[in-house]
Amino acid sequence: MSIHASPRAVSTSWWRPVAARVDRFAGAVFILPAVVIILAFSIFPLLTSLYVSLSRLGFSEGGVQLKFVGFDNYAKLLFGIDRPHFLGIGGTLTPIGIAVLVAIYGLFAFLLYRYARGPNLTVGGLVGRVLATAIAGTLVWLVVNTILSSGRPGTLVVTLVYVAVDVSVQYLLGLGLALLVVQHLPGRRFFRVVFLLPMMITPVGVAYLFRMLVDTSKGPLYPLWAHFGLTDISWVTNPWGARLAIMVGDVWQWTPFIFIVLLAAIETLPHELVEAAVVDGANRLQVFWRITFPQILPATITVVLIRIIEGFKIVDLPNVLTNGGPGTATESLTLHAYTIWRALDIGGSAAVAYMLLIVVTFVGVSYVNLFRPRAAAAA
Repeated sequence: MSIHASPRAVSTSWWRPVAARVDRFAGAVFILPAVVIILAFSIFPLLTSLYVSLSRLGFSEGGVQLKFVGFDNYAKLLFGIDRPHFLGIGGTLTPIGIAVLVAIYGLFAFLLYRYARGPNLTVGGLVGRVLATAIAGTLVWLVVNTILSSGRPGTLVVTLVYVAVDVSVQYLLGLGLALLVVQHLPGRRFFRVVFLLPMMITPVGVAYLFRMLVDTSKGPLYPLWAHFGLTDISWVTNPWGARLAIMVGDVWQWTPFIFIVLLAAIETLPHELVEAAVVDGANRLQVFWRITFPQILPATITVVLIRIIEGFKIVDLPNVLTNGGPGTATESLTLHAYTIWRALDIGGSAAVAYMLLIVVTFVGVSYVNLFRPRAAAAA
């Protein structure tokens, strides 16, 4: 037998590790074009808008130019001339406002104390939670100091109110409707379709619909307003009446989205668990709290997170229904950015958009970190 390997064997032995390396990176090579395209259409506009937010649009003889001004646009929002528009105007706190602050700050302190005394304590985790608590406490102070006082809320506070109220009511209504539809009631298939109709209408269409409904001088509900003597009252000339009209429209449109997601989650639950609990003597409330709700908690966290992110971008309803009025009482952050963009303050508009991005990121990350351990425990 020859002790020398044939040239064919040598070439084969050399090719095998090369082929193995190529196969290992084949997946990454195939998805690379798609990743590059996605990054080009997401990262590039993000970086471009960041530069625009640090600039100011100016007109010159040859056209327009962007002049780099650093953080002047952000300083104008937080400390300068646009501060009342963005953050609002604080006032004297009422006893209710003081009680709300004490209760919320007490809850923050309790959560920090429980984490510090828990088994999962780390220095990084504690520092992160202290920082998040400080930011959340500042936002709470801003909301209470402009709403539960003699002050005036800015677009940031108005947007936070929209998100908090709308998402909470949408989830409660969606969960209630989902639990109702899974019962063996007559006509439940018909109502499954009816409950989805608002979601099929565009946001602009919903805005015009509610603009007609809240018009007390004419419209389809005029006989009702005339019967109760409300023809001389306008919803949209009162700040809270206008905000309520916007929130009702948003709740009406997006409750079906939460309803259909929770309905799908509830219908996939194993019936054996519920039947075993009923046999053991559990009532409906105990079945829901101990079995149904923990099982649908992952779906709940996901759908609420989606609605929180989308809720921060509300613009159609306040723009069409009230045009941000009266004054700026119903103006959201997105509408704020659009309004000053129309006034050719391109840098200020980009700065408002980036402030919205920062707030949405903070709220979304805090929400996920708060409820992720509960979802993991339930799973």
